[in-house]
Order: sequence, then structure tokens, then C-alpha cells
Amino acid sequence: MTYPLGFPADKPLVTVTHPTLISWVLEMHHGEDARFNEHFINGALMPALDAIERHWREDWRTAQAKKDKNGGKGFLVIVGKRAQNKFFSNGLDWDNLVKDPTFATNFFPLVFNPFLRRLLTFPIPTVAAVNGHCFAAAMIFALCCDYRVMTDGSSRNTWMCMNEVHFGAGWPLAIAAVVRAKVPNALVQRKIALEGHRFTPKEALDVGLVDHIVQGDTETVIAKAVEVGKSVSQMATMGAWGVIKKTLYQDVMDYSSRDVIQHNPLSEDAAAKSRL
Repeated sequence: MTYPLGFPADKPLVTVTHPTLISWVLEMHHGEDARFNEHFINGALMPALDAIERHWREDWRTAQAKKDKNGGKGFLVIVGKRAQNKFFSNGLDWDNLVKDPTFATNFFPLVFNPFLRRLLTFPIPTVAAVNGHCFAAAMIFALCCDYRVMTDGSSRNTWMCMNEVHFGAGWPLAIAAVVRAKVPNALVQRKIALEGHRFTPKEALDVGLVDHIVQGDTETVIAKAVEVGKSVSQMATMGAWGVIKKTLYQDVMDYSSRDVIQHNPLSEDAAAKSRL
């Protein structure tokens, strides 16, 4: 396999590099702020994850055949566009997605939720290198990674936030399940979900939303993410990393498989009107 790899091949929105024998770096450059839509997820992110897993599994099988206990190491770093230090991702491409009348019933169960499950149970350690703002669906994306390293925001203001409560959007079951799984503290859940609090990097570190904050530019954040990934890369050698996550996050797997109805303030008001 020859790197770098671009997905899709004709107009890449994602670039994958393989800097060392055990590391992969996935850079998102869908515009300046990497907003999620069906094309970005199914045309770029999902095939990129497939390519990385395929390569790692080839290495892992070779190590198993040779009975090499040190073979099959691996980790993945995911970062926002490297040429800027403003956005990791700005969440869903909301303005365009809601123009589709089938958005509520199709996008989450058929596109976004399978992507969350894929990332959440990825077979090697994943580290989100949060090099800028991390809003809404991007925060869920980062939480689905095993570890998070964030810029400390010293060069520009940087926030992590679930802001749906501020613009009148409900939460799908899958998003709520990810927050419950990754943020067990009910008071922090309240700040995230019901207050739409904008966590500074220091606040995000203090409440456990991120594992490290780093002063410096995107490359410094990536360097720390690589350090974190390397420290746990040996956990992939027995092939159980992703298997264990499937059971550890079983509630997320279950809820994301039955996300059909997207509740919103208008549907809630109509239901209340009929019963009150």
C-alpha cells in the first residue's frame, strides 16, 4: 500500500499517512471546518478507516503466523485540517442536511450511527488530536475515540461544546448513549446536554472530556497524540482491543441501531397539544 492515501481518490476530503510501522494519521480537510454529511462520511471517512484496518490486519496476521508477540502494534491519530489551528470539526453540515425531507429518518440510522459504531469499536487505539473548535457532532466524534488531546487554546479561543439546545435540535439516541458511556458524571452530562456549555480546553481537561491539553500549533497537538497512541499501541497485538469495546459500549451499539425517530421541539409541542 502506497501512502499518502486520499479519499475519495478524485477529490480527497481525507488524507491518510503512515509515518511509522505502527502509526496512521487521518487528516480531515473537508473545507476549513470538516463538517459531516453523507458524502464526507461514506465517501471519505468510512473507506479511510477500512483501508487503515485492512493494513493493520495484514500486519497483525503476519505477526500471528510468526508467533511474534511484539508484532501487530498499531494506533490511529485523527486530526482536523493541518493548515489551520481553528477547527477540529464544526459538527454536522446542518443547514444543508435539514433541507432533505428524509434527514431525520435516514441520516442518523443509515449514515451517522454506523460511522459512530465503526469508530467506537475500531480495533486499534484511536486518538483525537483536537486542534481547534470541536462542536456538536464533532464532540461526539471525538468522544468515540479512545483518547483525546486538545490544544490549550492559548493562541486563539477554542471550545468543545454540544450546542443543540441553543438552536432547538433534539438528540438522537446514539448521541445520548455516547455521552452517557464516555461522561459518567451526571453533573457534567447536564452541562453538556441541557446547558450547552462551551468547555474551554482547561475545563474539558478538568471534567475528563480530554486526556491532555497541549500548548502550541496543530503539529504539537499531533505530536502529543502520537505519544499517547504509541504508549498503548501494544494493546492491539492480541487483537482484543476492538472486541472488548464492542461489549464495553454495548448500550451505544444497541441504541444507535434503533435510532429511527428524531425528536424536535415542533413534534414535542404537537404531542403535548394532543394530550393536554
